[in-house]
Amino acid sequence: MISFPNAKINLGLNIIEKRPDGFHNLESCFYPIGWSDILEILPADTLQFQSTGIGIPEDGQDNLCLRAYHLLKKDFDISPVHIHLHKVVPIGAGLGGGSADAAFTIKSLNELFKLDLDIDTMQNYARQLGSDCAFFIENTPKYCFDKGDRFDNIALNLKDKFLVLVYPATHVSTGEAYAGIVPTPSAITIQDIFQKDIAEWKNLLKNDFEPQIFAKYPAVAQIKAQLYEQGALYASMTGSGSTLFGIFDAPVELSFPENYSTFSQMLPL
Repeated sequence: MISFPNAKINLGLNIIEKRPDGFHNLESCFYPIGWSDILEILPADTLQFQSTGIGIPEDGQDNLCLRAYHLLKKDFDISPVHIHLHKVVPIGAGLGGGSADAAFTIKSLNELFKLDLDIDTMQNYARQLGSDCAFFIENTPKYCFDKGDRFDNIALNLKDKFLVLVYPATHVSTGEAYAGIVPTPSAITIQDIFQKDIAEWKNLLKNDFEPQIFAKYPAVAQIKAQLYEQGALYASMTGSGSTLFGIFDAPVELSFPENYSTFSQMLPL
């Protein structure tokens, strides 16, 4: 069974408050995009995991795909599988690639073993693996709140807009991004901003991680400026960085250093 775990961007990201459990409450719009890994899961005699493509840094834990398998294995009598993950989505880029891999593993195992899990059940498993993993179960644009793991549907029309993403080969850890963050409720909600024309987003829709990331990595800030110089209707860093994106009215060709990774697509996904 082959699937294509896709990335997401954040349209706005407000850090609202710190929670008693050490996490943060936030609000954002998660929007799925086509930049994707490749995930193959097949029945096997023993549990195996193989990765190719971009190297996955070791953190002393099983890969998220394996952790997703073990999570379901605790509750269901599923057989061993061979998991082959080909990494394409940059790591530490604010694109949710690892979270997507975990969620797509849950969905694939559900289908492969005919577990008949509904959306809510799969989301609850995904929440145990990471704050934004649950988003990729439905994988449709959502207004996200709490830890980024609770969702409401959102009316957002980006039809026929053109999206450009630029990853400047700068890894930003979540801890690094949160250092110095002062949670502050926003004066205007993301939902209210989306009622306005996209031309007004530039001055209203913000990512709270940008100031400290831009201060530490000026090249990241320079990409955002370049996207606007080339006519972006809206440009922002996604997630905790360091990927930047621009939304344009029409396809554009931009020039960036060879070590940068870029992706473009017409919207919606």
